[in-house]
Amino acid sequence: MRYYVSLYGEFMLQQVKSRLEYRASFLIAGAATILQQAANLLTLWVVMGRIPTLAGWTLPEMLLLYGLMSLSRSVNQMFADGPWGLSGYIQEGGFDRFLVRPLDPLYHLLANYFNADGLGNFLVGLVLVVSAGGSLGVFASPFYIAYAMVAVLTGAVIFTALSILTCTAAFWITDSLAATALVFENHRFAYFPLTVYPRGFIFALTWIIPYGFASYYPAAYLLGRDIGLLAWLGPVIALVLAVLSYRVWLFGLRHYSSTGS
Repeated sequence: MRYYVSLYGEFMLQQVKSRLEYRASFLIAGAATILQQAANLLTLWVVMGRIPTLAGWTLPEMLLLYGLMSLSRSVNQMFADGPWGLSGYIQEGGFDRFLVRPLDPLYHLLANYFNADGLGNFLVGLVLVVSAGGSLGVFASPFYIAYAMVAVLTGAVIFTALSILTCTAAFWITDSLAATALVFENHRFAYFPLTVYPRGFIFALTWIIPYGFASYYPAAYLLGRDIGLLAWLGPVIALVLAVLSYRVWLFGLRHYSSTGS
């Protein structure tokens, strides 16, 4: 286990070095993400300036929720965004090289890409969680800090598992990006309290594409809202989804046929 962790670190280090060969591009990518997030936050600030609360959530509470989601997405982007490239590898015949190396193909795919956009999202999310959490007094105890960290990692696992689950469709349809994007874009709904949506949306974002466990449920618990068992189900949901996505991956891998490109 220690070997694979250290090897993963080496993969990531080499990926970062390759990105830094073009430092201007690397910095621009991070800055562009921050600017995009700033535009989203400005919109949120303007809206909340008109209505003091949204479904009972104040602006600082909304920023805490938004920050948790940004952190979860950023961890996934930086360290496990590789499955998005599966379609390209299969179309170009590059996936075959993953199969002839003495590493698990999924492990190699996950470690094969570092998304610089994650740095911008991480900085924005960290600033929001620390500042909003501090103003709301939710991190008065080390327990709540640990809870927030587990929530972020839970969200990152959910993002990763869903990307693996949908990208695996490339083994049959070659180009799975549309399917992956269709599921991924739903995470934008989880930047807001789930209670603003109809019941069907809440059910979907809890049990089908459970992005709610990356933002709304942990934020609600940290703010003292009574959400019952849902405050603790995040890691369980993430584990079940991770196991399911890996099983689907293995099934797809057994049916993989090279394009011969």
